[in-house]
Amino acid sequence: MRSFDAIVIGAGQSGPFLAARMEEKGMKVALIERKFLGGTCVNAGCMPTKTLVASARAAHVARNAGGYGVTIPGEIGVDMEVVRKRAETVIMEARNGLISWFANMDGITVIYGHARFENERTITVNGELLTAPRIYLNVGARPAIPDMPGIGDIDYLTSTSIIAMDTLPRHLVIIGGSYIGLEFAQMYRRFGAEVTVIERGPKLASREDDDISDAIADILRAEGIAVHTSADRIAFKNGSDGIVVAVGDGIADITASHVLIATGRVPNTDDLGLERAKIATDKRGYITVDDKLATNVDGIWALGDCNGHGAFTHTSYNDFEIAAANLLDGEDRKLSDRILAYALYIDPPLGRVGMSERQARASGREIMISTRPMTRVGRAKERGETKGFMKVIADAQSKQILGAAILGIEGDEAIHGFIDAMNAKTTYPELKWAVPIHPTVSELIPTLLGDLKSV
Repeated sequence: MRSFDAIVIGAGQSGPFLAARMEEKGMKVALIERKFLGGTCVNAGCMPTKTLVASARAAHVARNAGGYGVTIPGEIGVDMEVVRKRAETVIMEARNGLISWFANMDGITVIYGHARFENERTITVNGELLTAPRIYLNVGARPAIPDMPGIGDIDYLTSTSIIAMDTLPRHLVIIGGSYIGLEFAQMYRRFGAEVTVIERGPKLASREDDDISDAIADILRAEGIAVHTSADRIAFKNGSDGIVVAVGDGIADITASHVLIATGRVPNTDDLGLERAKIATDKRGYITVDDKLATNVDGIWALGDCNGHGAFTHTSYNDFEIAAANLLDGEDRKLSDRILAYALYIDPPLGRVGMSERQARASGREIMISTRPMTRVGRAKERGETKGFMKVIADAQSKQILGAAILGIEGDEAIHGFIDAMNAKTTYPELKWAVPIHPTVSELIPTLLGDLKSV
C-alpha cells in the first residue's frame, strides 16, 4: 500500500488545480484519472464545442456577408473534416498542456486507471492500494440516456460522440431542448444540416423565464430549425432511409439521418464503491456535500459536477478555490456565498446571473423589473444583430440586484457588469450612475437600471 497526504480522484476542472496547490505546499498527492486529464471541459465540453460554434458562426457570417456590402463569390461550403480537426487540435493542446504541467511537479503522482473505494481511507486502482487522510472526488458527469421506446435499437449520438463526427448529417434530430442540445442545433444548422429539436417539456431552456425561452425559440426557428415542444410520446425505430422518430400529438414521424440525445447528464458516481466508504448520495446519484464541500464522511470532499451544485467549468473551478482556501489559506469560504452565473452559447448568446423573475416572485420579495430590446442597443444595431433583449430584477426594499439576463450580442460578456456588482453588493442606484464606454452593450446597464419599476 502506498501512502499520500491526499488523493484526488478525477482530473476535471477542480482536481488538477487543487493537487497543484497542495503540491506547492509540500504535500504528496496522488491524482487518479480513468481517461483524460482536463475532464469534460477540455475533452468533450466547453473547449471543443465552442470551437465548433466558432466554425459555425464563420459559415453564418460568410453567408450573410452581402448584407454588409461584402461580396464573396461562389457558394459557401463547410469542410467538416477540417472543422473536426480544428476542435481536436484545441483538445490536444489543452490536454497535453496539463500533462506537461504535472510532469514538472515532483510531489504529484498521476495514475491512469479506474479508482474504487475499499473503505473510507483506502482506494484501489490498477490492482494497487492507496491511502490518504484526505480524499477529494472530482469525477464529473456523463450524458444521460433516457428510457425511451426503441432507443436501444438505434445508433444515437451524445454530446461526446458528436464532436468526433467529420461528416455533415442530412437531418439531425436532437432530443432535448436545453443548453447542450440548443447549441448543437444552431451549430449544425449553420454547417448546412436540416435540424429538428424535440423537447418533452412545454418550453425550450425550461429553467429560464418564459419570455427568454420564447425568444430563444424564435431565434432558432428564424434560422430554419424545426422545434417541437410538449413531445410526450417520443419513440425510435430503424427505417429504410434512416432513423424514424415519433413525436406524438398528431405530429408526423420524422426520418433522421442522425439522432443526438441531449437530455441532461448524470454523475459518474455509480461505479466508485461509494457504499464501501458509506458516502451519501441523493436519489440522482450526486454526492451530498455541506457548505464547505465535505461529504458525510470525515476527510472526504466532492468537487465539481458530481456534487450537484453547478454543472459548469467555472463552478467546478470555484469548488477548487473554496477547498484550497479552507485547507491551505486558513480562510472560511462557503458554497452558499457563490452567486450562480452561466451562459447559453447560441448566437446571440444568453448571459445569466442570479435569480430569474420566476424565482424572485416565488421568494415573496417586493421586486422591480426592467427590460430593454436589443433593437435599442447601439452596438447591436451597428453590427446588424438586434435579436434578443436585456432584463434585470432588483429588490425594491434593499435595492440589491437579484438577477439579470442578457440575450443578445455579447450577452455572455456584458453580463459580467451585473455579476461584479452583485458580488460586490453594489445597489442598483449606485450602479446606474456609472459612465460606461460607448458604443458597447454594457453601456445600457445604467439605462436599464434607471427604468426599474415595481411589479
